[in-house]
Amino acid sequence: MEVRSALFASVLALFAILAGPSAAEDTGASGGGAIVNPGRSCEGRPTSTRLIVQVGRLRSNEGEVAVTVYPSDPKRFLAPRGKLLRVRVKADAPMTQACFYLPRPDAYAVTVYHDANANRDFDRNAVGLPVEGFAFSNDAPSKVGVPTFQDARFMAKPGDTVLRVRMRYGR
Repeated sequence: MEVRSALFASVLALFAILAGPSAAEDTGASGGGAIVNPGRSCEGRPTSTRLIVQVGRLRSNEGEVAVTVYPSDPKRFLAPRGKLLRVRVKADAPMTQACFYLPRPDAYAVTVYHDANANRDFDRNAVGLPVEGFAFSNDAPSKVGVPTFQDARFMAKPGDTVLRVRMRYGR
């Protein structure tokens, strides 16, 4: 599984280089905001700090969306066993939502991928480019290599923080 995470990060970097910038709109962290599906439970131990991740621009309702939260330690970002929390939710195009209880207000980063065939793997074509959509918090750019933690980081505040990300798909 650790090799798969490292490979996932490498492939995302390559794809980001080839795909260029996405048409990002309405991305980033924002305070407040209504929860689209209040019936969905949150991942993690209940605290007073919640993160609601709204994943937009999904191409289909197929499969599931994997949302991973990384803590404020930049060395853990995209590293094997570096995640803080992960949840897989049924894809609900055009926007899917995931909810997390965070340990405290702090800096975090999020990665997302649309596992359209629900095989719990980030699928690639014969050349190694992703065939499934992906996203980073702040629509983090990556000219060469994977985005840095600094590019993907956002601040979670006490109470609810709503983070909106947009899926990127191959051309």
